Amino acid sequence: MSEQSTVAPATGEPAAPENPPEQQQKPTDTVDFWKQKAREQEKRAKDNADAAKRLGVLEESQKTEAEKAADRITKAEAEVAAVPAKVSDALRSHLVDLHEISDEDAELFLNAQDPETLLKQANRLLGRAKEARKGGNHVPREGATPTSATGGDEREVVSALFGG
Repeated sequence: MSEQSTVAPATGEPAAPENPPEQQQKPTDTVDFWKQKAREQEKRAKDNADAAKRLGVLEESQKTEAEKAADRITKAEAEVAAVPAKVSDALRSHLVDLHEISDEDAELFLNAQDPETLLKQANRLLGRAKEARKGGNHVPREGATPTSATGGDEREVVSALFGG
């Protein structure tokens, strides 16, 4: 009987078998493994959400009346602070529509947060626009028919117009 040597002759290490067994598939390489992990994580997340809700209810029930009142006051103050911004936005859009102010001018000149200052800005902007129109191009005798001072003929009219 002849026995085969399981030690490599040159290195002294065990030799690899000539036909290695089929490589086994790792459990992390399968789809079923990852589905199971996803289900576990989803269940854990749902449990955590339920626990957070119960904790919130428990903490709310343990608050004193003073803490509850303080929370209500804080919430009310935040709501009151937001009201002037809403009023200013509505007033700004109303002034733009009413006085036909261009969007560019409104963005540049109507930028106050309180209504009183916003109205002052709009009045000042409209006042400047009126002043610009008042001193604009002016033709004093536009549309008037030229007549001669002496009530003479056409030659006098032409010579009065063109000099001569």
